[in-house]
Amino acid sequence: MKTIKSRSDFERVYTRGRRYNHPLLRMVISDAVSEGDPGRVAFAAPKRLGNAVLRNRSKRVLRETARACAIPVLGRDIILFATAATRDARPEELVAALQRLLARAGVDA
Repeated sequence: MKTIKSRSDFERVYTRGRRYNHPLLRMVISDAVSEGDPGRVAFAAPKRLGNAVLRNRSKRVLRETARACAIPVLGRDIILFATAATRDARPEELVAALQRLLARAGVDA
């Protein structure tokens, strides 16, 4: 799984991308830098969710959800944000939520 590593790439996706929200997670999606680039993904958990242990657990859960939904998507950069409900949700619920967000974004995953 290719991830967004640089701050400038993260900010580009965050500022230029479209936002989609669900109670269990949030997603920002943007076209890749150039046509045909492999898709990349980033996982974020804000500090308001709790201490480092809780934030890291939330990001682990998001990574597994992304794998189950075949993310990253070719030609798209995606940022997945954890919410307070992310760490306590069942994996099936998160996969269904992410699939709904991808469908709203018009992505075939």
